[in-house]
Amino acid sequence: MPHPAMSPDNVAVITGGASGIGLAAAMRFAALGMKVCIADIGADRLKDAATRLSSLAPGGAANVMSATVDVRRADDVAELETVVRQKFGGTDILMNNAGIQPGSRMFGPLENWQRILGVNLWGIIHGSQVFAPHMIERGRPGLIINTGSKQGITTPPGDPAYNVSKAGVKAFTEALQHELRNTPDCQISAHLFIPGFVFTGLTARPQRKARRRLDGRADRRLHGQKRRGWRFLHPVPGQRRAASARRAAHPVGGL
Repeated sequence: MPHPAMSPDNVAVITGGASGIGLAAAMRFAALGMKVCIADIGADRLKDAATRLSSLAPGGAANVMSATVDVRRADDVAELETVVRQKFGGTDILMNNAGIQPGSRMFGPLENWQRILGVNLWGIIHGSQVFAPHMIERGRPGLIINTGSKQGITTPPGDPAYNVSKAGVKAFTEALQHELRNTPDCQISAHLFIPGFVFTGLTARPQRKARRRLDGRADRRLHGQKRRGWRFLHPVPGQRRAASARRAAHPVGGL
């Protein structure tokens, strides 16, 4: 059964929505008859993505909006929430998906670490802190979906800043879900989304092949076999073991 938030005329906001997983999710939401806002950087990319979404949305361009947003900046994210509320009335699904992986070294440039953590971790913190209170106020079922990575769990060698950012996303999402389920009258839940390997612009660089092999071996050691496909992971209630957090639910195949 689809989550009730995934219903026609409900509103989905996706950061990093101009390409890759974000755009695939936006296309699925649009095909369901939802109103969709994609936030990203790059005006041309956003324009092209919005055109594709408009062709899928039953309501056409009127049910699609795009916004240039740097998720590292809390003010940008706050402005995004405001314009979505003004145009569509509020948000039912927030997908904090913006992410980068330029590569990193333990003793590499500080600016590189700050940029990776700024987008991958602070972007999710900003999105959740800005959107969640308004989503709760709506009094409707809703979802906050934070895109993590198996590298935040297996932490293979070779890209420490990315691993740290995605491990932080996992910890933050679990804490967020704990907060939401203990908030009176709250119908919002938080979910950690762990993609398997997906061919996108983020993964296209040749230098990542060796890291994928290392990651795959670590993943097989952890799970017993190489996992394929995409899943939502239910957050861990209380002090359940971390293995429980990896039990998959709500498959999202076909995005």
